[in-house]
Parts: sequence; C-alpha cells; structure tokens
Amino acid sequence: MTTLIQFSYLGAAFLFIYGLKRMSSPKTARSGIVWAGVGMVVATVVTFLYPQILNAGIERILLIAFAVILGSVVAWVWGKKVAMTDMPQMVAIYNGMGGGAAGTIAAVELIKVAKGTGHLTTTAIVLGVIGGLIGAVSLTGSAIAWAKLDGRLDKIIRLPMHHILNAGMLLVCLVTGAMIIGAEHPSGLVLGIFFITALVLGVSMTLPIGGADMPVVISLYNALTGLAVSFEGYVLQNPAMIIAGMVVGAAGTLLTLLMAKAMNRSVANVLFSGFGSDAGGGEEGVEGTMIEASPQDAAAQMAYSSKIMIVPGYGMAVAQAQHKLWELVKLLRERDVEVKFAIHPVAGRMPGHMNVLLAEAGVPYDVIYDLEEINEEFATSDISIIIGANDVVNPAARTNKSSPIYGMPILNADKSENVYVIKRGKGTGFSGIQNELFFAENTRMVYGDAQQVCAQLIQGVKELS
Repeated sequence: MTTLIQFSYLGAAFLFIYGLKRMSSPKTARSGIVWAGVGMVVATVVTFLYPQILNAGIERILLIAFAVILGSVVAWVWGKKVAMTDMPQMVAIYNGMGGGAAGTIAAVELIKVAKGTGHLTTTAIVLGVIGGLIGAVSLTGSAIAWAKLDGRLDKIIRLPMHHILNAGMLLVCLVTGAMIIGAEHPSGLVLGIFFITALVLGVSMTLPIGGADMPVVISLYNALTGLAVSFEGYVLQNPAMIIAGMVVGAAGTLLTLLMAKAMNRSVANVLFSGFGSDAGGGEEGVEGTMIEASPQDAAAQMAYSSKIMIVPGYGMAVAQAQHKLWELVKLLRERDVEVKFAIHPVAGRMPGHMNVLLAEAGVPYDVIYDLEEINEEFATSDISIIIGANDVVNPAARTNKSSPIYGMPILNADKSENVYVIKRGKGTGFSGIQNELFFAENTRMVYGDAQQVCAQLIQGVKELS
C-alpha cells in the first residue's frame, strides 16, 4: 500500500509539472489547468489510503471527506461567479489559504511534539518551524493584500518606527523558533507566541505597502506559500507536497523578480519603500492642460489611419470593454488599418490579466505583443489608444528623476503621432502619480466609461463607411 501511495504522489507531481508547462502558452493553458487539476484529485484521493486515516474511524474519515467536498463546492461556485476584474483578489485570498494550511500543519505537528505524541527528526522540526513562520506570514499578508485590491482597505497604515517594529517581531519569531527546535518538548506558551507573532507580522508587513505594489506582493506571498508547503511536505513525508511546493515557490519567485524588474525596482524596495501609497499625487510639476476630444472626432481620425497601437489597462477590465474594443478593431481592420495590442508586464492587477481579458473577447494571439516586442513600433504608428491604462505609459519614468517610477520600463505610447486616452475622469492612476502623457500636445482625452466610449467609436467609424 505504501508503495502505491508513493508512486501515486509522484504521478500527481508529474501532472503538476506537466500542467504548469502547458500553462506557458495561451493555446494550451486551459488543458494545463485541467491536467494540474487531475494531479490534485489523484493526490487528494490517494491520501485517504494512508493507514493513519483508514484506521482513524469512520467519523474522522467522513469529517475529512466533508471538508474536501465543502471546499470543492465553495471553490467551484466562487470560480464560476468571480468577475475577471476580481481575479487578482481571488488569487490573493486562495494563496493566503494555502499559506494558512501549511501553517496549520506545522502547528499540529509541533503540538504533537510538545505533547510527546509526535516523533519528528530534528530536520523535520526545523523545516516545520520555518514553514510555519512563512505560512502564517503569507496567510495574514495575503488577506491584507486581498482587502487592498478589493477596495475594502484603501488606507495606508504606517505605525511609528514601523520597520523597527517588524524587525522586533521577526526577532521574536526567530528566538521562539529556536526555542522550539532546541526543546525536547516545547511549551505551549512558546508555540503560541511564535505563531501569533508570525500572524501579526504578516499584517504589519503588508499594511504600509501601497495598492500599486500589490501585484508584486501577491506574487511574493505566492512564492512563500509554495516554500511553506514544500517544507511541510517534508514534515509529513509527502512527495506530492514537496514537489508541488517547490514548483510553486520557484515559479512565484521568478515571477516576483520579473515584475520587480519590469518596475525597475528591487523586491526590498517594494516591501519597505511605501511606494504607491500617497506619493506623487496631484498635478504638481506637470505643465500644460488636458485637451478633450469627442468620440466622433477620435473615430474619424482612427478610420483614416494606417497603423494603430492599443494599450489596455485595468480601466478596460473594470468597464468590461474588451468585447466592444475588439468589435472596434475588427471594423478598423476591415478598412485596412493595421492594429496591434501592446501589453506591459504589470498592466492590470496581476501578470497576464490583460491577455486573459483580450482572449476572452476573441482577440487572436498574433496581434498581442509584450513590451519588448512592440515598443519600437510606437514611433511608426499614427495613433496610440490608451484604454484604462495609466502608469505604464507615463513618460515621467524616462524623464523625471524625482518621480517614484523613474527608470521603470514603459510603453512608448507618447512617441506615436497622436494619442487618444479613454478615461473616466482626470484622476491619477493606481499608484497616485500624475501622468505627464495626458498633458502632452499630441494627446487628446476622451472621457467616459470605456465600454460606452468604444460603442460611440464603433458608431463613428460605421458612419464613415
């Protein structure tokens, strides 16, 4: 039976890796998710074959089965109902649940050691303590990230000597963790202090971070959750948890570094600088005025252009304008206008957010380009359409050394001959920084809900046919 369990776990781990591989391409991503899901089903079912569970009594078996079924039903219903604009929040809260599960496993196993009913090696105890710390921090940190992304917590809370306070809590966790490792039977008080401090540390670390940095924070906590799961997999001697955790940890770490690089910042700067909170708001230092244009005027110029670049952002997602936008693009293409979509690595609230929305509307993959592929083409385009994007096209990143986003790679939309910005109002972007592009001489602002504006643009182009 043990051999069957171990081989089944290895098979599940292979399915996780195979699924992740297929997720690397939009064309195979859906099947990749299915294969990874099959691996999770295998790992879950095989767990019931453990002698500890088979011999635990029908009550406990039913309790475990009930928890699995309840969690599956809730996830299924939530996944069906969640809007694409809310997907980052969903990722954040699910990631936190994974960290919480890892932390709970650590707590249960360490309590067994404290009571003398558990028998873990020193290595397992060390990894259990580290995984417990990371999992607890990821749980509460991800919960705060979810609240910030969901608009439930839109205030920046920064206590006096905040970094010193966080360092002190981390020191408490390290000291109590060392006491747990060094004791034959650690006391319940020490365990309680360790886990409670770790939970509070996750909250305290995330509260002062601005909303614009939440995508990077979510990715970082995702990596930490994977690492915690891997460590707790060693504690439970579960190969599937070890391998899956390592894969998630590695992928999350790579994604975090790539996103930080795309913002020209270090992960430490994201965690400790407080950028994206209250810095750079308003129009200070920006010369000129925003010039408004009507959708009809914009439609006329678009209809007689030869090359148009479209830069989508979170505003498009909020307005659910991707379908109308693609309808507009198809009309323009019928008039022999070359249209391309340019996607910034941190557009929206999470990596790939814009790509998924465009794919949902039926936009073919061959007209969607990443920053590195498309940036040089803006200078040869007649029009750039900015729909709901802001910070990722702000020229201040290239020209204003005093700007918090200075040095961040941006899409060169300002180098187009003309720029039309579809925007609800004159407010700043997610980071709170005013966009110099909106005041440029070649820029015109088309105010209104993105979906309604796209509908007006469609009507305007049709009237010219």
